[in-house]
Amino acid sequence: MYIAIILAGGSGKRVGGERPKQFLEIEGRTILEHSIDAFENNGFIDKICIVSHPDFIDDTQAIINKNPLWQKVAGIVAGGKERYDSSVNGIRFCEKICDETGEKWCNIKVLFHDAARPFVSQHIINDVCHALQTHDAVNVTIPTPDTIIVADGTKMTAAPDRSTLRRVQTPQGFTYDIINDAYQRALSDHNFKATDDCTVVFRYRPDVEIALVEGEERNRKITYPEDLR
Repeated sequence: MYIAIILAGGSGKRVGGERPKQFLEIEGRTILEHSIDAFENNGFIDKICIVSHPDFIDDTQAIINKNPLWQKVAGIVAGGKERYDSSVNGIRFCEKICDETGEKWCNIKVLFHDAARPFVSQHIINDVCHALQTHDAVNVTIPTPDTIIVADGTKMTAAPDRSTLRRVQTPQGFTYDIINDAYQRALSDHNFKATDDCTVVFRYRPDVEIALVEGEERNRKITYPEDLR
Protein backbone atom coordinates (compact mmCIF):
# COMPACT_ATOMS: atom_id res chain seq x y z
CA MET A 1 0.00 0.00 0.00
CA TYR A 2 1.28 3.44 -0.97
CA ILE A 3 0.20 6.33 1.25
CA ALA A 4 0.82 9.94 0.24
CA ILE A 5 1.18 12.39 3.13
CA ILE A 6 0.67 15.94 1.86
CA LEU A 7 2.27 18.40 4.24
CA ALA A 8 0.10 21.53 4.36
CA GLY A 9 0.79 22.58 7.93
CA GLY A 10 2.93 25.65 7.29
CA SER A 11 1.91 29.27 7.63
CA GLY A 12 3.57 30.38 4.36
CA LYS A 13 4.37 33.84 5.70
CA ARG A 14 7.03 34.59 3.09
CA VAL A 15 4.43 34.61 0.33
CA GLY A 16 2.32 37.17 2.18
CA GLY A 17 -1.44 37.36 2.61
CA GLU A 18 -3.78 36.50 5.45
CA ARG A 19 -4.02 32.77 4.73
CA PRO A 20 -1.33 30.12 4.30
CA LYS A 21 0.01 29.83 0.76
CA GLN A 22 -1.57 26.42 0.19
CA PHE A 23 -4.95 28.19 0.02
CA LEU A 24 -3.89 30.68 -2.63
CA GLU A 25 -5.29 30.02 -6.08
CA ILE A 26 -3.57 29.21 -9.36
CA GLU A 27 -5.86 29.04 -12.39
CA GLY A 28 -9.00 28.91 -10.27
CA ARG A 29 -7.91 26.18 -7.85
CA THR A 30 -5.96 26.32 -4.63
CA ILE A 31 -2.35 25.20 -4.50
CA LEU A 32 -3.45 22.43 -2.14
CA GLU A 33 -6.02 21.14 -4.64
CA HIS A 34 -3.41 20.92 -7.40
CA SER A 35 -1.13 18.91 -5.10
CA ILE A 36 -3.89 16.54 -3.98
CA ASP A 37 -4.97 16.03 -7.59
CA ALA A 38 -1.50 14.81 -8.54
CA PHE A 39 -1.66 11.95 -6.04
CA GLU A 40 -5.38 11.26 -6.46
CA ASN A 41 -4.72 10.65 -10.16
CA ASN A 42 -1.66 8.44 -9.68
CA GLY A 43 -2.06 4.71 -10.16
CA PHE A 44 0.36 3.73 -7.39
CA ILE A 45 -1.22 5.77 -4.59
CA ASP A 46 -3.87 4.04 -2.48
CA LYS A 47 -4.51 6.57 0.30
CA ILE A 48 -3.88 10.27 0.91
CA CYS A 49 -3.42 11.94 4.28
CA ILE A 50 -3.44 15.73 4.50
CA VAL A 51 -1.52 17.34 7.36
CA SER A 52 -3.13 20.74 7.87
CA HIS A 53 -2.24 23.83 9.86
CA PRO A 54 -4.31 23.42 13.07
CA ASP A 55 -6.08 26.74 12.50
CA PHE A 56 -7.18 25.78 8.98
CA ILE A 57 -8.52 22.24 9.34
CA ASP A 58 -12.05 23.43 8.55
CA ASP A 59 -10.76 25.19 5.41
CA THR A 60 -9.00 22.00 4.35
CA GLN A 61 -12.15 19.97 4.96
CA ALA A 62 -14.12 22.45 2.86
CA ILE A 63 -11.73 21.86 -0.03
CA ILE A 64 -12.25 18.11 0.26
CA ASN A 65 -16.01 18.56 0.38
CA LYS A 66 -16.04 20.51 -2.87
CA ASN A 67 -14.11 17.75 -4.65
CA PRO A 68 -16.46 14.75 -4.34
CA LEU A 69 -14.63 12.80 -7.04
CA TRP A 70 -11.61 12.40 -4.79
CA GLN A 71 -11.69 8.81 -3.50
CA LYS A 72 -8.28 8.42 -1.90
CA VAL A 73 -8.31 11.14 0.78
CA ALA A 74 -8.45 9.15 4.00
CA GLY A 75 -8.36 12.03 6.46
CA ILE A 76 -6.90 15.23 7.80
CA VAL A 77 -4.54 15.52 10.77
CA ALA A 78 -3.25 18.61 12.52
CA GLY A 79 0.30 19.71 11.82
CA GLY A 80 2.84 20.54 14.49
CA LYS A 81 5.08 23.46 15.35
CA GLU A 82 7.91 22.26 13.09
CA ARG A 83 7.83 20.48 9.75
CA TYR A 84 9.10 17.29 11.32
CA ASP A 85 6.22 17.37 13.82
CA SER A 86 3.84 17.32 10.87
CA SER A 87 5.69 14.36 9.36
CA VAL A 88 5.43 12.45 12.63
CA ASN A 89 1.70 13.16 12.83
CA GLY A 90 1.36 11.83 9.30
CA ILE A 91 3.21 8.67 10.26
CA ARG A 92 0.83 8.17 13.16
CA PHE A 93 -2.08 8.43 10.73
CA CYS A 94 -0.53 5.59 8.72
CA GLU A 95 -0.86 3.44 11.83
CA LYS A 96 -4.57 4.27 11.92
CA ILE A 97 -4.95 3.22 8.29
CA CYS A 98 -3.23 -0.08 9.09
CA ASP A 99 -5.61 -0.68 11.99
CA GLU A 100 -8.64 0.10 9.81
CA THR A 101 -7.60 -1.91 6.76
CA GLY A 102 -5.69 -4.75 8.39
CA GLU A 103 -2.66 -3.96 6.23
CA LYS A 104 0.66 -4.97 7.74
CA TRP A 105 3.03 -2.13 8.59
CA CYS A 106 5.83 -3.84 6.68
CA ASN A 107 3.78 -3.46 3.48
CA ILE A 108 3.28 0.30 3.84
CA LYS A 109 5.25 2.72 1.69
CA VAL A 110 4.97 6.41 2.57
CA LEU A 111 5.48 9.43 0.31
CA PHE A 112 5.87 12.86 1.92
CA HIS A 113 5.05 15.79 -0.34
CA ASP A 114 5.09 19.53 0.24
CA ALA A 115 1.63 20.92 -0.51
CA ALA A 116 3.40 24.02 -1.83
CA ARG A 117 4.74 22.00 -4.80
CA PRO A 118 1.57 21.94 -6.92
CA PHE A 119 3.31 21.14 -10.21
CA VAL A 120 4.69 17.70 -9.32
CA SER A 121 4.40 15.39 -12.31
CA GLN A 122 3.11 11.85 -12.56
CA HIS A 123 6.55 10.92 -13.87
CA ILE A 124 8.22 11.94 -10.60
CA ILE A 125 5.63 10.19 -8.43
CA ASN A 126 5.95 7.03 -10.51
CA ASP A 127 9.74 7.08 -10.31
CA VAL A 128 9.64 7.38 -6.52
CA CYS A 129 7.16 4.49 -6.22
CA HIS A 130 9.20 2.31 -8.58
CA ALA A 131 12.37 3.04 -6.57
CA LEU A 132 10.59 2.07 -3.34
CA GLN A 133 10.21 -1.43 -4.71
CA THR A 134 13.96 -1.96 -4.30
CA HIS A 135 15.00 0.69 -1.74
CA ASP A 136 13.86 1.73 1.73
CA ALA A 137 14.32 5.47 1.13
CA VAL A 138 14.08 7.63 -1.99
CA ASN A 139 14.95 11.28 -2.55
CA VAL A 140 14.09 13.55 -5.49
CA THR A 141 16.89 15.87 -6.56
CA ILE A 142 18.00 18.18 -9.36
CA PRO A 143 21.46 19.63 -10.07
CA THR A 144 22.15 23.16 -8.88
CA PRO A 145 22.99 25.63 -11.66
CA ASP A 146 24.47 28.09 -9.17
CA THR A 147 27.72 28.10 -7.27
CA ILE A 148 26.98 27.38 -3.60
CA ILE A 149 29.15 28.68 -0.77
CA VAL A 150 29.26 28.04 2.95
CA ALA A 151 29.15 31.22 5.03
CA ASP A 152 29.68 32.13 8.66
CA GLY A 153 27.83 35.40 9.01
CA THR A 154 29.38 37.69 6.38
CA LYS A 155 32.45 35.49 5.92
CA MET A 156 32.77 32.91 3.16
CA THR A 157 34.21 29.71 4.63
CA ALA A 158 33.94 27.12 1.84
CA ALA A 159 33.02 26.61 -1.81
CA PRO A 160 31.88 23.01 -2.40
CA ASP A 161 32.28 21.42 -5.82
CA ARG A 162 29.04 22.29 -7.62
CA SER A 163 29.03 19.00 -9.53
CA THR A 164 28.40 17.12 -6.27
CA LEU A 165 25.56 19.38 -5.09
CA ARG A 166 21.85 18.76 -5.62
CA ARG A 167 18.67 20.62 -4.74
CA VAL A 168 16.09 18.52 -2.94
CA GLN A 169 12.45 18.25 -3.94
CA THR A 170 9.49 16.12 -2.90
CA PRO A 171 7.87 13.63 -2.79
CA GLN A 172 10.35 11.68 -0.71
CA GLY A 173 9.49 8.03 -0.22
CA PHE A 174 10.15 5.46 2.50
CA THR A 175 9.13 2.08 3.73
CA TYR A 176 7.06 2.63 6.87
CA ASP A 177 9.39 0.70 9.19
CA ILE A 178 12.43 2.76 8.21
CA ILE A 179 10.92 6.24 8.43
CA ASN A 180 9.13 5.40 11.69
CA ASP A 181 12.33 4.06 13.27
CA ALA A 182 14.39 7.02 12.04
CA TYR A 183 11.98 9.48 13.63
CA GLN A 184 11.85 7.53 16.87
CA ARG A 185 15.62 7.83 17.11
CA ALA A 186 15.60 11.48 16.06
CA LEU A 187 13.01 12.52 18.63
CA SER A 188 15.18 11.13 21.43
CA ASP A 189 18.03 13.45 20.34
CA HIS A 190 17.79 16.83 22.07
CA ASN A 191 19.83 18.41 19.27
CA PHE A 192 17.56 17.12 16.51
CA LYS A 193 16.82 19.48 13.62
CA ALA A 194 15.72 18.66 10.09
CA THR A 195 13.97 20.40 7.22
CA ASP A 196 13.16 17.28 5.20
CA ASP A 197 12.54 13.60 5.84
CA CYS A 198 15.45 12.08 3.93
CA THR A 199 17.82 13.99 6.18
CA VAL A 200 16.27 12.25 9.17
CA VAL A 201 16.96 8.85 7.63
CA PHE A 202 20.45 9.92 6.54
CA ARG A 203 21.40 10.99 10.08
CA TYR A 204 19.63 8.40 12.21
CA ARG A 205 19.61 5.36 9.92
CA PRO A 206 23.00 5.72 8.18
CA ASP A 207 22.84 2.03 7.27
CA VAL A 208 20.02 2.76 4.81
CA GLU A 209 20.94 3.60 1.23
CA ILE A 210 18.89 6.52 -0.07
CA ALA A 211 18.12 6.16 -3.76
CA LEU A 212 18.03 9.30 -5.90
CA VAL A 213 15.56 9.95 -8.69
CA GLU A 214 15.63 12.92 -11.02
CA GLY A 215 13.34 15.83 -10.25
CA GLU A 216 12.17 18.60 -12.55
CA GLU A 217 12.59 22.37 -12.56
CA ARG A 218 8.82 22.65 -12.91
CA ASN A 219 8.41 20.92 -9.53
CA ARG A 220 9.14 24.19 -7.77
CA LYS A 221 8.05 25.09 -4.26
CA ILE A 222 5.89 28.19 -3.93
CA THR A 223 7.81 30.24 -1.36
CA TYR A 224 7.89 33.89 -2.41
CA PRO A 225 5.30 36.16 -4.12
CA GLU A 226 7.19 36.02 -7.41
CA ASP A 227 6.80 32.22 -7.46
CA LEU A 228 3.05 32.66 -7.95
CA ARG A 229 3.67 34.40 -11.26
